[in-house]
Amino acid sequence: MTTTDAPTNAPLAESPAPAGPGSPVADPALIGVPTFLVGSIALGLVLTGYVPAAATGASIPIILAATAIGQLVAAVWAASRDQNAVASVFGIFTGFWLSYALLVLGLTNDWFGIVADDAVATQKLFLLTWLVVIVLLTVASLRLPLAFTVLFALIDLALLFVFLGTSNASTSQTSIGGYFVFSFVVVGAYLFLDAMSRSTGGRGLPLGRAIVR
Repeated sequence: MTTTDAPTNAPLAESPAPAGPGSPVADPALIGVPTFLVGSIALGLVLTGYVPAAATGASIPIILAATAIGQLVAAVWAASRDQNAVASVFGIFTGFWLSYALLVLGLTNDWFGIVADDAVATQKLFLLTWLVVIVLLTVASLRLPLAFTVLFALIDLALLFVFLGTSNASTSQTSIGGYFVFSFVVVGAYLFLDAMSRSTGGRGLPLGRAIVR
């Protein structure tokens, strides 16, 4: 996830010039994106009913041990290279995935003293709070190549439908949210292939023009 002043095939944040001709530029997306994808796939499978409704925590081992840690590593790596936009994105998703894991574990094991009658309200609070933040990130991404804005917009839709499904006790709306998760997984996979191509000396994939230039 990197970008330069060119809006189409650029990295998500400013990167130092390579040491020599053909030298790859360090890209935190090579850790951040695939670890984001694996947690998203697991979450999408939970939301669409691949596991029983009672097995909400089925995705937590992947999300906690791979996705949250991977986002944190990518955020620290990006920050250490002054890639501020990249660090912000991965830092935001570090918070999302860690707080999601704590939410599920906390409700399941009664860590926070939340009574059963308040569990739905707690989940709604979590979803609405993160929906607001990711919408803000989506607006901020309008100066980035279009693929990033599409990715964040699909995450917004996934959170919205899971929020509606939770509010209305609707498995169909929750499942729609799960399918939106799979849709942003596809976009994320495309971004990973782009980052990998660049890191191995390729030209990268077209990411589209920024909406705001």
